[in-house]
Amino acid sequence: MVRVKARPSPAPPAASRHRPSAQEAPTIAIIDNPQDFIALREEWEALFARAALPQQVFQSHVVLRHWARHYLDAQSKLSIVTVRRDGRLAMIWPLIRQRRFGIDTLRFMGIPVAQFGDVLVEAGDDAQDLFQAGWKAVRSLGSDIFEARKLRADSALASSGLLRGAVERDRLEAPFADLDFRVGPDGPSQAYRPRERSNHRRRLRRLTERGPISFSCVTPGPEAAALVEQAVAMKQATLQRHGIIAPAISDPRFMAFFRDLAGDAAGGSPLRVALILCADKPVGIDLALDCKGTSFGHVIATNPDHERGGLGGILIHHSFASARERGNAIFDLLAPADPYKLEHADGQTGVSDLALPLSLKGRIACSLGIAKLRPALKATLKRLPAPVTRRIAAWAASGKA
Repeated sequence: MVRVKARPSPAPPAASRHRPSAQEAPTIAIIDNPQDFIALREEWEALFARAALPQQVFQSHVVLRHWARHYLDAQSKLSIVTVRRDGRLAMIWPLIRQRRFGIDTLRFMGIPVAQFGDVLVEAGDDAQDLFQAGWKAVRSLGSDIFEARKLRADSALASSGLLRGAVERDRLEAPFADLDFRVGPDGPSQAYRPRERSNHRRRLRRLTERGPISFSCVTPGPEAAALVEQAVAMKQATLQRHGIIAPAISDPRFMAFFRDLAGDAAGGSPLRVALILCADKPVGIDLALDCKGTSFGHVIATNPDHERGGLGGILIHHSFASARERGNAIFDLLAPADPYKLEHADGQTGVSDLALPLSLKGRIACSLGIAKLRPALKATLKRLPAPVTRRIAAWAASGKA
């Protein structure tokens, strides 16, 4: 039973609420090369500290600079829009520009690893003026479509109202757990039924029969980087066994991105690794990103050989307890709202994929349904027989896709 409640969306600290004078006029710049993006790091991080919401961890400079290292290619061009007040950075639209099938599209940096896209903006009496100035600059880039993938209902951009009239090509829900409600002193709290708590203890006993078990949390560094490689390999093996096609996870860049982010101890990486060892071997690994009191569980991976022992549930409870110990109040399980996630959820946040035409060509493309091709393809793949999807998944995992 899910207790649906509004997810807390903390307001930025009062110190960050800038009140501009009447003489101020926003100044706009476009960052279109990696060197200038890297040079913006200090100001970007200062704005993030002042103004970012927890879910905007995917717009943090550390996450995006590792993303750029692995995913920015010849088919993608940076088109970052910055807005300043009196010289101080007050807004960032972290965008890339891609051209496919003759259509020029603006997308958020971070795809496909970033789970939520958004705009960083400093709170203030003129926040809407900043949005209007930034949006005018975005439109002036001359693209055909503005694509907002994985836009949360509580995001800054959604709240701005600028995307009214956009085509919604997909809608999902991102479940989240209240850690004070879910975590007990020695395991699952009384939020779970007695039978579920008893099953958890039974699964722990069965896991212990295979060897001594231990639970830990690993912070960024060489050990975390090595564990990422094992986590992604386990995830890929599990997906292939079940015939689940996941091109993003099969892509070698996915592992390389998380490995480097996990190893970046000096760069402020938000990645934390929850680990379960059995007989001194990793059997459960969760990769989560912490930001401002919320932990975002990105990759939850278990050894396929332990699949029938309920290890996935054990790992979720360990991830919850570990995240709470690190000072988080919320654990976001991300979209989609799979049944196993809803067993632990206290509410959900809507997440949409939107496409807004910016030109005649873009309007024609959206009217022809091009913006809905991706979800239609995903739905078709889900309807294929399991033996067929297992073969496709194996082919994708082989690196030949």
